[in-house]
Amino acid sequence: MSEAKNRPKTVTLTIDGREITTEWGKTILQAARENGIYIPTMCYLSKVEPIASCRMCVVEVDGVDGMILSCQEKAVDGAVVRTQSEELFRERQNIMKLYDVNHPLECGVCDKSGACDLQNKTLEFGVGSQEFSARDHKRDLRKWEFIGYDESLCILCEKCVHVCNEVIGDDAIEIFYGGYNSKIVPKGSEELECTNCGECIAVCPVGAMISTDFQYKANAWELERIPASCAHCSAGCALYYERKYAGTCEKADPTIYRVTNEFEFSTLCGAGRFGYDFDNEGKGKDEAAFQKAVEAFKKARNVRFTSRITNEEALILQRLKEKLGFNLVNDDARNYRRFLESYGAMTGKSLFNGSLGALADADGVIVMGSRILTDNPAVRYHITMASKRHNARVIYMHPLEDLGMKNVVTQFVKYEVGTEEGVLALLAKTLLEGKIDVKKLAGFLEGLDEGYLSAESNVGEEEMEELKRQLARCERIALVIGEDCINHPRAGNIARLAALFERFGGIEVLPVAPKTNSLGVALVCDLDEAQEGYTVGYNAPGDFVLSSLGEGDLAMPALNQQEGTFTTLDKRVVPTYVALPFDGYCLNDIANALGLEAPYTIDYTSRLPEEEGYEPLPFDEIPYHFDNAEGEVRGYELKRQKRSVDSSLEEIAELPEFNGPVLYRCDPVLQFGPQTYRCHQLADEKPELLGSGQFAAAARIKEGDRIRVVVDGCEMERVFRIDPDLKGTVALNPTFDLGLREDLLSSNYRYSQSKIEIVGQANE
Repeated sequence: MSEAKNRPKTVTLTIDGREITTEWGKTILQAARENGIYIPTMCYLSKVEPIASCRMCVVEVDGVDGMILSCQEKAVDGAVVRTQSEELFRERQNIMKLYDVNHPLECGVCDKSGACDLQNKTLEFGVGSQEFSARDHKRDLRKWEFIGYDESLCILCEKCVHVCNEVIGDDAIEIFYGGYNSKIVPKGSEELECTNCGECIAVCPVGAMISTDFQYKANAWELERIPASCAHCSAGCALYYERKYAGTCEKADPTIYRVTNEFEFSTLCGAGRFGYDFDNEGKGKDEAAFQKAVEAFKKARNVRFTSRITNEEALILQRLKEKLGFNLVNDDARNYRRFLESYGAMTGKSLFNGSLGALADADGVIVMGSRILTDNPAVRYHITMASKRHNARVIYMHPLEDLGMKNVVTQFVKYEVGTEEGVLALLAKTLLEGKIDVKKLAGFLEGLDEGYLSAESNVGEEEMEELKRQLARCERIALVIGEDCINHPRAGNIARLAALFERFGGIEVLPVAPKTNSLGVALVCDLDEAQEGYTVGYNAPGDFVLSSLGEGDLAMPALNQQEGTFTTLDKRVVPTYVALPFDGYCLNDIANALGLEAPYTIDYTSRLPEEEGYEPLPFDEIPYHFDNAEGEVRGYELKRQKRSVDSSLEEIAELPEFNGPVLYRCDPVLQFGPQTYRCHQLADEKPELLGSGQFAAAARIKEGDRIRVVVDGCEMERVFRIDPDLKGTVALNPTFDLGLREDLLSSNYRYSQSKIEIVGQANE
């Protein structure tokens, strides 16, 4: 029997006279924290490996000489631990004196004042005088786009370095070691090259890493924290909108000054952190426009809407459809619903088995059909955690290599555009052959024309053998399925192929929902194809438009002005709250005028469909808190429902060919659509077409050309730029600047071929 099997599942120890039980493998610090026992730290961060640079977490253990670091030492059966004593207090006090050596007394103007670990622990350990000193010397102030760094305030706790490497995956900063000249520097270059997530700002315990936009604008104690869920992508990450009323008059409207997060348990991308001011200021209640909206719904043939809405709004639209009989149109959620239905038919269960937690815990990861770094940063972070915590083998399968993932990817498999179905079939044969006990499915894999699939997809036999070798010893494999597969013309069969990995391979499959609430809309609404006739657009194009972007016929509140829930890609129903007021009408007002009766939008929260896995919980009973024992406790997980099993697969269709220049719908880092583009820190992003020199030659264009393209009937102008990191004849074409028109493209296959017309130069 292996050593692992002989290990106890739990250990029992005594801390400060309390007998506690914890999981085997946890440290003394973890055991203490989950039982509410306080041990001070400065450098510890629960989501990275112990840093052990501060020594504040020292404790005493009976039978052990000297003090030990509780962040590193594992809890063992029978240990007797003391976290408080006179000797421990003096040790920690001396550590704080060393930290305070020459630390500038700038608390009055420091952005961290009032929320500073150094400030708090200086007071906690009574450091009122200073016996130590060091020669002062010049320290620089650095500015890296959204991030500022003050060397004089830095205590070299290393939190920023570790979170950048072990969670984000940028690995963009490091410590320059030089005694009292030590500092944080960009890694490998003079300038900081990263995705600007700002997590280094969040974890910094002092005012060394700061937001350049927030600096000197407000003190921590002046700001009111509003808990919410990020409205930009389907991860729905936890955050706080921190707001302040103008002057001293609380009758004035508040302003969001910044976004923060519970960095011990959650992580934010740059869009979530810096893209917060997308609210719709509105113009008050326009009664005439409201009456027109009511009449528009009465005569509508279609109501088209985006997936950037709450579950409650989706249910209101569904109820209005049932009452008025219009077609309810949301193409990206409809595609996602079809994908899930095909997937569930193969597994016999609704939804899917994958989760972000399982992804972070994996020792083997396959990413298929997604430029994941920009599509969904939260998924990227959990892949990074798998790589750093478990040395996970990461297989990245896509027509375009993404150098932003180079720190974690162990094998890149390039396939031809459009061949996702064939590639997934080859992957199933490689990993599942011999494991499938359903005769006709096993026969399907045996009968694959591997030569044809390999030739047309450009994925060689040796690549699949290397993939198999990489994953051979992996015990916990996760498969991430991206939007390229979900919106593929052959998505139904692709979904069934993906389901084989869950059903027969024990693999955690995570299909990444394309937009904020694509999963919620897919489950709550009965969606249709658009028909000819009068169309109401809800944050989407139409004959009568209700918009939170300020460009419609009736103003609507943005998602940071609403209370409600999202259904995340993690299958969790999470709440969000009102950060800013909106003095106009909302969708529920229209619904009430049309005969539905609910005083508030959140009255629909408990009515979400239980047959789809929702719980009949009132909005105010949905949890939103964090603690050391359970970590993030936010929302609830959907219940998977039984489905009838259909063990059938279609033959792989003839794989398409995309010859010549190809456009790939892909927004850059920090952009997710018109909402992020409205935010003042993100609004300088230029919607440029990025391609390689090879693409330029194939399209007969050059650097700086201003070009016009028409994609699925949507015309757009772009300036072309050559990106030296890109190869081949596929260019990245953003859509975040298109406003409401962006919704028309979001459900289509992301690759397209379009006539490229030169209309001028960038400086014209």
